[in-house]
Amino acid sequence: MTPHQVAVLERIVSDAAAYDGTAPIDEATMMAVRDGTVRSHVTEHGLTLWNGSELTLVVDPTQRGAGHGARLFTEAIASAPDPAQRLTAWSHGNHPAAAALAAAHGWKRVRDLWVMRRPATQPLPAVREVAGVTVRGYRESDATEVVRVNAAAFAHHPEQGAMDLDNLRRRMAEDWFDPSGLLVAEAGGGLPGFHWTKGHPVAAGDTQPLGEGYVVGVDPAAQGRGLGRALTLAGLHHLHTVGVGEVLLYVESDNAAAIATYAGLGFTHSEADTHVMYARDVARQD
Repeated sequence: MTPHQVAVLERIVSDAAAYDGTAPIDEATMMAVRDGTVRSHVTEHGLTLWNGSELTLVVDPTQRGAGHGARLFTEAIASAPDPAQRLTAWSHGNHPAAAALAAAHGWKRVRDLWVMRRPATQPLPAVREVAGVTVRGYRESDATEVVRVNAAAFAHHPEQGAMDLDNLRRRMAEDWFDPSGLLVAEAGGGLPGFHWTKGHPVAAGDTQPLGEGYVVGVDPAAQGRGLGRALTLAGLHHLHTVGVGEVLLYVESDNAAAIATYAGLGFTHSEADTHVMYARDVARQD
């Protein structure tokens, strides 16, 4: 992208996030944008990005309702990386316009990702200790074990499970990374789990930063001992200590066990905090 296109993209993304209350581009796509590995089409009305077979489409809030989304979508599909490939697209915030566009082109709703939230003013239970496990902050020597546990814990997760050492280090190079906020569980010389927390800048109109339970990963071989709940609590206590006003986390809508754990800790979900993935069947041609 040219410097002008980058500036337009950043403006549209920022304006859309402020207008819709949620970022229109996820972290993985933004990393790909910075790397220059996405196929992009940026106009003053909006933008489309192809990150592999995943489409991102954002319309400038001031330009909505004039057919720009439909036009950008049609143009994007015409330039899809592989017409026979399964294509996907996220609707961050479950927007009615995205649902209507998907339905008009025969795309199906295939996945829901929930955002759950809890206020930091709500008291936390005490951290629960697990026999033989020590929870501590991240050390550089932990990198290989964190990647191993992550791969095992998210073996069937299309985004998180793909993290390798290079991707781990790139995430750690982000401004928000704090090694004390990446809590690892140490036991018998290995790391059976971790809770990576994340701090967000103070948003306009807020007085305290937002905290995030970024990733909670437990080795399947270590499950059933209460380690996930213990790590979740340890991370929440850490975020409370650094003074966040609210904590959020992401969870698959069909992960009943995780949702029950988070609900038991005071997290709630609203329909507005739902991200929806749509997919086009490989046999369909738009």
